[in-house]
Amino acid sequence: MASHGMLCPCLRYRDAPAALDWLERAFGFRRGLVVPDGAGGIAHAELHCGRAGLVMLGSVREDAFGQAPGTLGGVTGSVYGRCDDPDALHDRAVAAGAAIVRPLETTDYGSRDFSVRDPEGHVWSFGTYWPAEA
Repeated sequence: MASHGMLCPCLRYRDAPAALDWLERAFGFRRGLVVPDGAGGIAHAELHCGRAGLVMLGSVREDAFGQAPGTLGGVTGSVYGRCDDPDALHDRAVAAGAAIVRPLETTDYGSRDFSVRDPEGHVWSFGTYWPAEA
């Protein structure tokens, strides 16, 4: 299989401007390109994380890609990010008001992980686990 380079999650939020602020505060993401939608929302935004990570987000829309977990009545997926210091990131996320889904723990396979829910219901997991390349 050919290499696809980097994958980045694309998420929708009912209040995308507030989500940008919260994600920066909770996880230390760095704001990149932000394109307003002309109606108080965001058509497209990019948040950088680490050396090569990227999360794209925008306001909810009436199309196949435009819904948020709260709109759908539950979570349909989650995001996992590798980090070097999950303890510090966990504390930062909790201080920003993240709801704990899975507490900070060392797993039986040796990873230090946790999962939280953001204010609009997206589940974010972070830890030291990273799979070996195939």
